Amino acid sequence: MTKNDTVRVCAAHVAPVFLDAKATTSKICSLIAEASRDGADLIAFPEAMLPGFPVWVALQAPINSHDFFKRMVAQSVAPGGPEVAQIREAAKKHEIFVSLGISETSPASVGCIWNSNLLINDHGDIISHHRKLVPTFYEKLVWANGDGAGLKVAPTRIGKIGMLICGENTNPLAKYSLIAQGEQLHISSYPPIWPTRRTGEAGAYNLENAIRIRAGAHSFEGKVFNVVASACVDKTLEKFVDAMGKDAKGILEDTPRAVSMILGPTGDVISDTLCEDEGLLHKEVDLKDCVEPKQFHDVSGYYNRYDVFEFSLNTRRQEPMTINEPRRDPNVLEQKSDRVHTEAIQPKGRP
Repeated sequence: MTKNDTVRVCAAHVAPVFLDAKATTSKICSLIAEASRDGADLIAFPEAMLPGFPVWVALQAPINSHDFFKRMVAQSVAPGGPEVAQIREAAKKHEIFVSLGISETSPASVGCIWNSNLLINDHGDIISHHRKLVPTFYEKLVWANGDGAGLKVAPTRIGKIGMLICGENTNPLAKYSLIAQGEQLHISSYPPIWPTRRTGEAGAYNLENAIRIRAGAHSFEGKVFNVVASACVDKTLEKFVDAMGKDAKGILEDTPRAVSMILGPTGDVISDTLCEDEGLLHKEVDLKDCVEPKQFHDVSGYYNRYDVFEFSLNTRRQEPMTINEPRRDPNVLEQKSDRVHTEAIQPKGRP
């Protein structure tokens, strides 16, 4: 299905208007238009861009966070909702592919949300819908487990596109499931920060370093291009955290920031990088560059042993309930209905 070997990709190193779905949707549409004007075929947004990453779960006890959770749920969105519809229309209007991180609501529960990612094509259609398999560490206090329904590579005119969310890029099986489907363009999405220690404590998780390691590994192992889109800290997030108190503010200030960049199929960074300030990273890539390094290590081709290793993927969407209705013969039902009707209108005493 690929028509273009040369593709211009864009990583959006941007921040949402924190916990404001309406304002963030407008910002996303504006950025889509800007990326398209600059010639991008695809723009990738950060994890949970709509309406923002729930950073408070790392900064205070859950018994103090009930109101924050309610705000998060209220500002989360549905793939079929008006916010996503507006973004789909922007993608169609500007003829650009859009990868979008959302906090997704559930039709079965008013309190269940998922950390999800949508891939929208240049006609405005959702062609991939992935829910993060397992929320990482404290994220479990906000998001539910996802499933394998979205672990699918989408064949498009700009290449075969796969996507994983944040820590999923550490999961060898999740990564391999995309490589084994012929992935050429990989999208990795991340939050602005990921605190694990108090201010001044040793051993804090360095998100930038973790992203560089994971992104390089997947590009090198799969011989794929990797578009890394991370969020950044802006005034709306700073204001939110400031209201939580001095300790939370100090942790926000001292925690390493995420990085956005684009990598080639050798694992090398081939673009500029962005860490602090907002910006759009553009890079023109040639999908034919994925071919040569496959000679060295083709883990979904000759460089594997399918007689030694077996791997299967369950792509069934997980639902809270399956309704099993009894099978009935419609003719029997019709006959029974006619009999009941006939009996009802027959005068008593007549055969």
